[in-house]
Amino acid sequence: MPQAIILGSGTSNGVPSLGFHYTPEFLANPKNHRTRSSLMLVGPTGNLLVDCTPEMRLQVTGQGITELEAVVITHAHSDHVMGMDDLRSICMRTGKPVVVYTLEQHAQDIRRIFPYAFKEVAPGIAVPRFDIREIPETFEIGGMKIESFLVDHGVTTVIGLRVNAFAYITDVSRIPAAAEAKLHGLDYLVLDAVRYKPHPNHFDMGQAIEAARRIGAKRTYLTHLSDDYDHDKVNAELPSGVELAYDGLTLEI
Repeated sequence: MPQAIILGSGTSNGVPSLGFHYTPEFLANPKNHRTRSSLMLVGPTGNLLVDCTPEMRLQVTGQGITELEAVVITHAHSDHVMGMDDLRSICMRTGKPVVVYTLEQHAQDIRRIFPYAFKEVAPGIAVPRFDIREIPETFEIGGMKIESFLVDHGVTTVIGLRVNAFAYITDVSRIPAAAEAKLHGLDYLVLDAVRYKPHPNHFDMGQAIEAARRIGAKRTYLTHLSDDYDHDKVNAELPSGVELAYDGLTLEI
């Protein structure tokens, strides 16, 4: 059975955040330690990585995963792409570029951020190589049928994904009707809920709970979480069927 592994559940600066002070009680709970948001879909014949955070190498190796069939980049903000350089070791081992599915607007940013990945280099120098492809509405990776859809993250368009009765929506401020139409009958929904205070580019907690109620998944896990959230305390207060995600959460999908 395919699995969805939440590699990272944190907001763009991670938790604990640099320069901030936390109580010993907060830090004592490992579920309050959040790397940047990303996902691994583990299929019967291969794995799909969704986003390459700055901690991607540690996230993936920490799960004991060594094979990648492809990568989806939901959008090109730094917390979702700055680990792409570490894909070079996959290229070194396979001798092939890594297949990367994204939107053309994000592909342009990837080419700008990693220009050396697309240029000739001297023999003996290892660089990542990316085979960037426009993400289709439906495709198959690792023996999994994957559906893509688009949501709004402020003025940025972000890719959401559905596999079987599981859907993943990171970095969202609005779910258009066309996307929501693909979210019926879910067992699991993973959804952005960056903080309690309203944010112009993300769902806050109230918006996320309202979207979860409207979509009606059997269980919704909130991700892209700031240090607003003390995991155990917040979970005890959330509505039935809604809870915080955490790094390493694994779901059978």
